[in-house]
Amino acid sequence: MAGPLTFTLLCGLLAVTLAETTLRPPAVLSLGREVIKERLTQELKDHDAVNILQQLPLLSTIREKPAGGIPILGNLVNSILNHIIWLKVTSANILQLLVQPSDEGQGLAVKIPLDMVAGLNTPLVKTIVEMHMQTEVQAIITVNASERGHTHLVLEDCSNSHGSLRISLLQKLSFLVNSLANKVMSLLVPALPKLVKTQLCPVIKEAFKDMHVDLLSLVRAAPISLGSNHLEFDPLSPAIKGNVIQLKLGAKLVNSQGNVTKWFKESAVSLTVPALDNTPFSLTVRQDVVNAAVAALLPQEELVVLLDYVLPELARQLKSSIKVISTKAADQLGPTQMVKILTQETPDLLLDQGTAKVAQLIVLEVFATNEAHRPFFTLGIEASSEAQFYTRDDRLMLSFNEISSDRIHLMNSGIGLFNPELLKNVTTEILNSVLLPNQNGKLRSGISIPMVKALGFEEASSFLTKDSLVITPASQ
Repeated sequence: MAGPLTFTLLCGLLAVTLAETTLRPPAVLSLGREVIKERLTQELKDHDAVNILQQLPLLSTIREKPAGGIPILGNLVNSILNHIIWLKVTSANILQLLVQPSDEGQGLAVKIPLDMVAGLNTPLVKTIVEMHMQTEVQAIITVNASERGHTHLVLEDCSNSHGSLRISLLQKLSFLVNSLANKVMSLLVPALPKLVKTQLCPVIKEAFKDMHVDLLSLVRAAPISLGSNHLEFDPLSPAIKGNVIQLKLGAKLVNSQGNVTKWFKESAVSLTVPALDNTPFSLTVRQDVVNAAVAALLPQEELVVLLDYVLPELARQLKSSIKVISTKAADQLGPTQMVKILTQETPDLLLDQGTAKVAQLIVLEVFATNEAHRPFFTLGIEASSEAQFYTRDDRLMLSFNEISSDRIHLMNSGIGLFNPELLKNVTTEILNSVLLPNQNGKLRSGISIPMVKALGFEEASSFLTKDSLVITPASQ
């Protein structure tokens, strides 16, 4: 009998094993920089960021301690500014965003180039003096943990990129006006970064926050329909890998009444998340979740067929095969001979690199007529076939190829004991003629992946790893 010391040691070893176990989520949504860039660009438009740039208070800002508090120089500059009637941004554009790994490697750097033209009006000339202003805002996307231990994405360190500010005159005028404009531009060099940080950065952070909320809502609002059931995802935690944001997802299967019938949470079940490369996004789904989705489409069922009416040639083959076992039994087979096919369990998908197989446990019963209460015999068949995944528009398609009977067992018999291998060929033909079309018919409509269109793409693509199904946008 194990003593207390042995028990303590076993508990300690178990605790270490559990601590070292890497828990993997049921699914992972990987978002590439193109998706991040496009969605943040749209959010900046929705938050009217360009209008914020056009409303920058340039004149009032450069009038605040214009010469760094040096009295004599301050008076000189103030006298220059007295010649400025107004100074404002006349046009502004946010150029194409750039998303890349940060220099510290702890997040993603978002660079937002700004292109503006400012107008300067002075009584010295009748026309507006225009200045071209270019600068770049940089902010860092990182993963932060809350006090409760929950992690979330944040945008921080928003400021002008060092050395990115460029200000130049669009046209040359008189020496006096050019000199005045140059003084104004020298005052804008320290003022513009300050304005960007105080006026634009809060808008950028709000835009990112709303983008983050939209992405999480998109995940929750894009359930996958599986007949009368739904596969739903819930964000668990984010991570940043290189230039990719990964959202770890929980999953659950919900029936037609809205009740959760199966939860999928983080576990030690394997999940290989492939590199995103140049693909805008990918949804990687763990093998057990894929299995549950197929099970929801193909529940256990019983098929009954009057073989002589539907498949007369197979009826004759079956009679000939039974005649080898028992002539008396074969003679009892009437025109209404009946075959029952029962799928004992839902199909079990086995995923591998680029291929998939499906295994099924099937019970097959043969009755002399449709009025017979007891079958001649009952066979247990361990069957398998190749499963083929492909896509059509935004739908994931699945079909089973030819069924093979890997093992066949005699479960009970009313015609005496016999070697069930004698019936292997004909029963396999029956399965391929009855069960296979029935299952493929239920799979024919495919599985809609609403997340594809929700992220702005019309078509999906898919491939298999050794333990997961990966869905991506189709290459354009």
